[in-house]
Amino acid sequence: MRRQPEFKQKPLALAFTIGLHAVVLVGLAFFADAPLPTPPKPLKTVLVTPEELKILQQEKPQQDLTEAPTERVSEITEAPEVAQTPEEIDPTPTQAEQQRTLQQQQLAQQQLAQKQLEQKQIEQQRLEQQRLAEQRAAQQRQQADADAKRKADADAKRKADADAKRKADADAKRKADADAKRKAEADAKRKADADAKRKADADAKRKADADAKRKADADAKRKAEADAKRKADADAKRKAEADAKRKAEADAKRKADADAKRKAEADAKKKAEADAKKKAEADAKKKADADAKRKADAEAKAKAEADAKAKAEREAKEAAANKKANAKKIASSAKRDFEAKIKRSWDVPVGTSGTKATARVTLTDSGQVASAIVSSSDPNVKASVEAAIRAAAPFPMPDDADARREARSFTSTFTAK
Repeated sequence: MRRQPEFKQKPLALAFTIGLHAVVLVGLAFFADAPLPTPPKPLKTVLVTPEELKILQQEKPQQDLTEAPTERVSEITEAPEVAQTPEEIDPTPTQAEQQRTLQQQQLAQQQLAQKQLEQKQIEQQRLEQQRLAEQRAAQQRQQADADAKRKADADAKRKADADAKRKADADAKRKADADAKRKAEADAKRKADADAKRKADADAKRKADADAKRKADADAKRKAEADAKRKADADAKRKAEADAKRKAEADAKRKADADAKRKAEADAKKKAEADAKKKAEADAKKKADADAKRKADAEAKAKAEADAKAKAEREAKEAAANKKANAKKIASSAKRDFEAKIKRSWDVPVGTSGTKATARVTLTDSGQVASAIVSSSDPNVKASVEAAIRAAAPFPMPDDADARREARSFTSTFTAK
């Protein structure tokens, strides 16, 4: 049976209760308005079980319930076969008897409905218990799955932590080795850069001093030329003015009686002379400005060419220094390889532990031994080192010519162990 929600079950029970009370109230109201009954005759109460009532309701149509009370009572009382005495049977039931019969029917229906309600509640409780049991089982399964997942996650985390630690240790070792190598290379590069910078600074200082001296000489020469020009212009102007004044005074004295025409001509002449002088001065200034511009352009061009040349020389020197440093680095690495190869070939004499030997080796471009000078306090150690040098040849020479030239000679110290 399908279980109804609680919010639907409660209204159903409440509606049933309200309906039952309404029937009781209607019955009480009916009794209050009805006339007093005549004294009742002895009656025989017939009890009808809910099963019998249900059978009777199924056999009779529903509309029979709306017929006259006398007929309904007759049908109900005739259904059960109950032995009665003649004096207990009343062929004309009173209104009170009909009311009691109706109440009995209603009570039977109420009991039937109550029983059905109880059965329904029992079924609901059973379904609820089944649902709770299933829910608990599902929770237990979920808990078991969660425990298994936590254990798997913990195992995976422990393995990942171990792998991460091993990787971190390896990375740290590689980093330390790389840092040591980078530091050695950086120290060598810093030293080479410092040497190159000192030389470049000295060259730049010498060039700056020379440029400053050339500029100062040029400025002094320009200033002297400008002063001389201004002085010549001033002298020429003063001389012209003095000559004009003397000539004017002489003319005025000689031609005091000259008419206004001659005076006008003299004024016009003076004006023309002034205009000519101003034009000459303007032309001279224009020429001086052009000369100064040409000179400045030439100086700027010369400076640019000198700067470009200095930059090219500086870059060439830096490239040469870098190439030389790189060649030294390659040669140093090759020399270490040579020394390691000799040590691998060295058959140390017995009983010479702690004895040292110093070897100065010169190689050919192909890696063969050109000369090997070994010095040691023990002749056996000396001979064994010389033999090891010869046995280790030929040595792998660098491909770079500068590096190969650097690597052709090296000095190593060997200690017998």
